[in-house]
Amino acid sequence: MSILDLVAKLEKLPPEQLAKIEDLVDSWMSEQPHDAIPKKRQFGVFKGKITMSDDFDEPLEDFKEYMYP
Repeated sequence: MSILDLVAKLEKLPPEQLAKIEDLVDSWMSEQPHDAIPKKRQFGVFKGKITMSDDFDEPLEDFKEYMYP
């Protein structure tokens, strides 16, 4: 549906329904800030907060029975 089709349909509506549509569009516009630019991610935000154990690459004890001897 093009904008012109939508305008043609809106022109046929009575004023009461146009007021309801206007309220609906206003509520949609207030929910979504159309000018908002997403923030760029900052490098190094979690530096020092995530650690990896020294034996990370070692086989797990739970899988020893499935591994080769």
